[in-house]
Amino acid sequence: MKKLITLLLLVILASCAEKSRPWQEMSYPESGELTGLFKSPPPEYGMILWWGWDGRMSDTVIKRDLDRIKAMGFRGVMLEAGYGMEAKYLSPEWFSMVRVAVLEAKKRNMIVWIEDEGKYPSGFAGGKFSQERPDLKMQAVVVTERIDIAPGETISKDLPWYALSAVAFNNDDKSSITLDISSGKLNWTAPQGNWRIFVAGHRFRSSNTRSANNPTRGKDTTASLMDYLNPLATRQFLEWTHEQYKKSFGEEFGKTFMGFMGDEPDFAYTPYTPAILEEFSKRKGYDVKPWLASFFVPQMTDETKRVKADYWDVWSALFAENFFTVQADWCRENNIEYIVHLNHEDQLPGLVRSSGDYFRNMRNVVTPGVDAIWAQIWMDHVADYPKLASSAAHLYGRARAFTESFAAFTHRPSVSQAKWVLDYQMVRGINSIQVMFMSASTPRPAPPAVPAAQQRPASQSSQQRPASQTPRPISFFLTDTFPPVAEYLNRASFLLAQGKPAAETGLYFPTMSMWYGDNESNRSMLDISRQLLECQRDYDFVDEQALTTFLSIENGGLKNLSGQSYKAIIVPSISVISSAALNKLKDFSSAGGKVIFVGNPPSLVVEKTFLEAGGSPDLSWAHRDTSNLLTDEAMKLLPPPDISIDKFLPQVKYLHREWKDAHLYFIFNEEKEPVSFNATFREKGEMQVWDAATGSVSGFSGSEVDLGPWETKFIVIKK
Repeated sequence: MKKLITLLLLVILASCAEKSRPWQEMSYPESGELTGLFKSPPPEYGMILWWGWDGRMSDTVIKRDLDRIKAMGFRGVMLEAGYGMEAKYLSPEWFSMVRVAVLEAKKRNMIVWIEDEGKYPSGFAGGKFSQERPDLKMQAVVVTERIDIAPGETISKDLPWYALSAVAFNNDDKSSITLDISSGKLNWTAPQGNWRIFVAGHRFRSSNTRSANNPTRGKDTTASLMDYLNPLATRQFLEWTHEQYKKSFGEEFGKTFMGFMGDEPDFAYTPYTPAILEEFSKRKGYDVKPWLASFFVPQMTDETKRVKADYWDVWSALFAENFFTVQADWCRENNIEYIVHLNHEDQLPGLVRSSGDYFRNMRNVVTPGVDAIWAQIWMDHVADYPKLASSAAHLYGRARAFTESFAAFTHRPSVSQAKWVLDYQMVRGINSIQVMFMSASTPRPAPPAVPAAQQRPASQSSQQRPASQTPRPISFFLTDTFPPVAEYLNRASFLLAQGKPAAETGLYFPTMSMWYGDNESNRSMLDISRQLLECQRDYDFVDEQALTTFLSIENGGLKNLSGQSYKAIIVPSISVISSAALNKLKDFSSAGGKVIFVGNPPSLVVEKTFLEAGGSPDLSWAHRDTSNLLTDEAMKLLPPPDISIDKFLPQVKYLHREWKDAHLYFIFNEEKEPVSFNATFREKGEMQVWDAATGSVSGFSGSEVDLGPWETKFIVIKK
C-alpha cells in the first residue's frame, strides 16, 4: 500500500512539474535566486529566431540550420512555413518534418514555437476554409448597391436574400432616411434633394492572405480567412492545425515545444457572422439591422455614430470570446501557450477599426505582443506602442510581453542599431524577443506615414529615414559581432521577466472614444505618453475592461492581477466613457487615489448602449486639466518619481520591476550622444550593477550615472 501511495505521489509530482511553466508565470524571486542563472539563463527566456522553411527541407538541412542558429546565440526558433517546400503546408509530410525539427531542437536544448498559419494573417489554415469549409469563411457587411435617384422618382425592386438594410442619403444637406426593406423589396419615392440609396448586405469577404500553399506566391483572397466571430470556425481551425501537431509530437508539448503564435488576425471590412444580429439584440436591447447601411454614407449623423460604436462593441466581444479565448483555452488545456500580436499596433485608430479592442482580445492570451516592421521603430520618431503589450501583460498578471521584430524592415540595421530597436522596446516593457529574417521577395504592405506629432525634432534624430521604402533582407545576426549581443539580450529579457512591474501611474486607453470616431482621443493619449516618459514617469495603459472588472481598490490604489498598484489614473481628452469606469474612478478618488482629466472631458457616458448614452458627467471629484498636456500642478499629483534626475533629459528612459528583496531598474539612453546625470532613487539600500553583456555583478555607489551612446544599465537596489 505504501509503495502504491508513493507511486501515486510521484505521478502527481511529475504531472505538476510538467505543467509548471515558470517562464510564463509571475514570479517574486530573491536576487540571490537569480544570480546563479544570470550568466546563462534558461533557454525559455532567450531570443527566438523566425525560422522560415523556404525551399526543400530535409533532415540534413534541419540539423545544419539548428546548429548555426544556436551558434549565433539564439535559444529557440519560431517555425514558419515558406514557399517551395516539397512537403505541402498541413500535409502529413509537413507534420513529419516538423516532428523531426522538434526532436532535433530537443537534442540541442533549444525550444520550438510554431506560427499557427502558413504565413499570415492567422486563420485560413493554408486554404482549407476555401477548399473544404466555405460555409465557415469570413463574412462582412458591405455595400451591395448604390442607386442614384432623382427627386420625385420612384424605385421599386426586389432585393437579394442577403440584403440587410438600406438608407437614402441627400448629398445636398447630408441628411439620411432609413428605408424599410423588411419585406425584401425596396419601394421609395425620392423627395426634393440629391439622393443616393445605399443597400448593405452580408457577403463572404476576406482580408488578403499570404499563403505558403498559394502557387502564385501572391497576397490575395484565394485562401479565405475563417469567420473569426464563429466558435465553430475556430474549432475547425484547431482541428486542422493544433490537433494534428498534437498527434505528431504531443509528448513534447510544454517541454521542447512551447506553443503557437498568432500573427495579425484582423478585419479589412465591417465584420459579420450569422449570429451577430441576435447577439447584438441580446447585448444591446435593440435591432441594429435597419442601421447597417447608414455606416457607409459619406457623413454619418451622431445617432448613427452611436449605433456603429455599439456594433463595434458587440463584434469586438465576439472576436475576443470566439477566436482568441477558444485558442487560448485549448493551448492551456494541452500544456502549451498561445501568444499573438494584432495588426496596426503603431496606428491605434487602425488597430481599433480592424481588431476592435486590443485589451479585450488579449485578456486570455498568455503573452501579448506587438511587431516592429518597416520603420515603425527607428531613431527619427517616437513610438511608444510596445506599451500596449506590456500593459496588457501587467494588467492581466502575465510574466511576458513579446515583440516580433525586423520583418520587412525598411532599414538595414547594423548590430548596434538592431540592439537599439530592441532596447527601445524592452525599456517599454517588452521582455520576450523574436527576431525575423524576411527577404525582399516577400514584402509586407507599405508602411503608413508617421504622424507629425510623433516625429522626433531634428535635434534629437541621430539618423533619418532613408528615401527608399523597399524592404531588404535583415542579416545583422549573421555577423561575428552578433553572438555577444544575443547573449546580452538573453540576459536582459531574463531579468526583465522577473518580479512584478512597479509603475504607479495608469493612462486610460480610449477604445470607446475611437469606436465613436474620436481619433483626437488617441492623439491626446500619445502626447501624454510622450510627456510622461520624457520626464522619467513610467506608466501602464489601463483599459475600460480592466477598470470595470478586476482592478480592485486596495490601500488607496488600484491593484491589478500582477499585484501592481496604480496610485493615479490620467484620462486624456476623450468623448466617451462608461458609467462603470466613471464610478470606479470616483470610488478610487474617494479612497485616496488621484484621477486627472486632461483636455476635453467626456460628453457621453455609456450605461448599456452608446445609442442611449447620457450627457456630460459631474467631474467635481477629480482634478481637471484643460490644457493638452499635464501641467506642473497635475504632475505634482502623480506618485513620487522612481528616479529623479538633475536635468531635463528626454532621451533617458527607465523601467522598474520589484523583486522580493530588491528593486530592478533598467535605464536606457536613446540618443547617440553620451549623457551624465545625478540620479536620486526612491528606494534606498545596497546598489549593484548587473552587467547583461558579461553576466557579472558589481557594486555601485554614489548618484552619478554615466551612459554612453545608446547604452543601457541594469541597477539593482537591495531592500
